[in-house]
Amino acid sequence: MEATHKSIVMDTTEQSSAAAQAGWISLFAALTALGAQVEIPNSPVPFTLQTFFVLLSGAFLGTRNGFIAQGLYLAVGALGLPVFSGASFGLARILGFTGGYLLSFPVAAALVGYLVSLRRGYLWTLGAMFAALLVIFSVGTLYLYAVSAYTFPQAFGAGFLIFSWWDILKLAGAAAIYNELSKRFRTLPR
Repeated sequence: MEATHKSIVMDTTEQSSAAAQAGWISLFAALTALGAQVEIPNSPVPFTLQTFFVLLSGAFLGTRNGFIAQGLYLAVGALGLPVFSGASFGLARILGFTGGYLLSFPVAAALVGYLVSLRRGYLWTLGAMFAALLVIFSVGTLYLYAVSAYTFPQAFGAGFLIFSWWDILKLAGAAAIYNELSKRFRTLPR
């Protein structure tokens, strides 16, 4: 009887943890979608707050769940929910000029999650998030070059350099938020 009771308690705890993880994953996917709607128009790639939440999802959720959160974000957008910038959606958006940025979100979140799990501290977190931004903007720029009529220098200027000032602000903010909250609160279910 006692073995059965322990099994039930463990099953309930695992279900509770799975439900909490699903909730946090969904929340960060939704926050990324909200960040996409905070948009400053720019052609061919707008300025948004998406990467801010991509970085935070990896830091707070960890490698696997950060990846899943951003994959969920892409999936719901591909299925037709208006979660991309300008309330856009669909595979055409994912395969358009911004596709490389969007498709790199799960990898960037996973990278942050992995690196943050290795060490603590603001500078380490800043470096981890910077590495993730390099992934996003490198993949995004190469993809932009591949699918547009831009030369590589034009794609680099329009898809990488133009975002540097904006993303340094988001990077510093995301690292500071994670650093402070991780000191005060237990980590999220991973």
